[in-house]
Amino acid sequence: MFRSLDDMIRLLEKNRVLILGFGREGKSSYRLIRNFLPDKQIGIADKNPVACQDEYVTLHCGSDYLQAMNDYDLVLKSPGIPFVGITVPPHCQITCQTDLFLKYSDSTVIGVTGTKGKTTTATLIYRMLQTAGLRARLTGNVGVPVFDHIRESGNELTVMELSCHQLEFMTSSPHIAVLTNIYEEHLDHYNNGFQGYLNAKLNIAKYQQSNDFLIYNPQSTAADYLAPNALPAKVVWADPTLRDPFLDKLASCNPHLKGSHNRQNIAVAMTAVRRLGVPDTAIEQAITSFEGIANRMELVGVYGGVSYYNDSIATIPYSVLMGVDSMGNVGSLIIGGMDRGLNYRDFADELAKRPIDNIICLPDTGHQIAALLRQNGCRANIVPVADMEEAVRSAVRLTPSGKACILSPAAASYNKYRDFEEKGNHFKTLVRQYANH
Repeated sequence: MFRSLDDMIRLLEKNRVLILGFGREGKSSYRLIRNFLPDKQIGIADKNPVACQDEYVTLHCGSDYLQAMNDYDLVLKSPGIPFVGITVPPHCQITCQTDLFLKYSDSTVIGVTGTKGKTTTATLIYRMLQTAGLRARLTGNVGVPVFDHIRESGNELTVMELSCHQLEFMTSSPHIAVLTNIYEEHLDHYNNGFQGYLNAKLNIAKYQQSNDFLIYNPQSTAADYLAPNALPAKVVWADPTLRDPFLDKLASCNPHLKGSHNRQNIAVAMTAVRRLGVPDTAIEQAITSFEGIANRMELVGVYGGVSYYNDSIATIPYSVLMGVDSMGNVGSLIIGGMDRGLNYRDFADELAKRPIDNIICLPDTGHQIAALLRQNGCRANIVPVADMEEAVRSAVRLTPSGKACILSPAAASYNKYRDFEEKGNHFKTLVRQYANH
């Protein structure tokens, strides 16, 4: 048990605590509180009904669940609950598991954020540390709440993937902060759109100290928003465009890590672990054994000579273009999803330059992009469809043998699906149903 856990428990004990959101992280917070404070009166607020048989819990459920904040001092907010149009009561402190972990844990934390690439980068860092024989744990936005292992964390290195939702109310930063890139995303989550999103992302470095490190690619979009001389931490550049024989070797040895975007992921991961003494032999072994991650250029199968890939995590235009370029030989590209107010004109212009045979367009944004592609004279076969089933059936019919079909939406999934994972899983099921014959 590390030295500051008692301090965190005392903070929870002396305040009126509300767990805001009772999904995976909310349940984790509840378990921790009950483990140390079994009789403490707390509140749980969620827009959905909550099943919790606990005489010391007050439930606040329904559409007005956010009003419960008025009755509490300390709110443990779950990621993903937007505060658009919400005024936080002046007496109320908003925090989260990630913020409390960084404040009260003795663990050395490597935090990774960015619009895209953060899961791959965080996973590579974790594998490199493991391969070097170091005790490490991968937590955060990968689906593992940090409170689940907080008692053991003092003896471990913690690799923490951090979303903008987890960073929004942060007042602490990790020892090593990695920022992969910044693009427009989650604009509907913040009162002031992109500026709110940007502020959340930059919190990863805002509270660092002079003995901490910030790692980013000076050629990436992240550099547009950083002033290195004004940052408290030591800035370490990881430039994947430099000629580096070792990086060249790593970037070409694993088919799961193709493309310039993955070269950057490898570069920043390598730079981060070298700060912790990981040798190049362990770095290389971790890269060569990397088996890829679900929903990230995930090979579903090869049917009728067509390779089907699920890249449902590609929810912004940049990711789609990088995926198409790294794959090459794309016969069909399936795009489209929830409209979050992005301007797709530049994306359509860039997409039209790619040698793609068929662009299959799902509602809602796919239909917008289809119209833009027709306006700019795109030579691809533009195929608007009503749903994923029609999209997959069209891909099976139209994709030439020897080429690839990629689901890469360039949009969020919430108009039809719970998340990008559900969308990707539906795509995989339909591919196996219709292509495997």
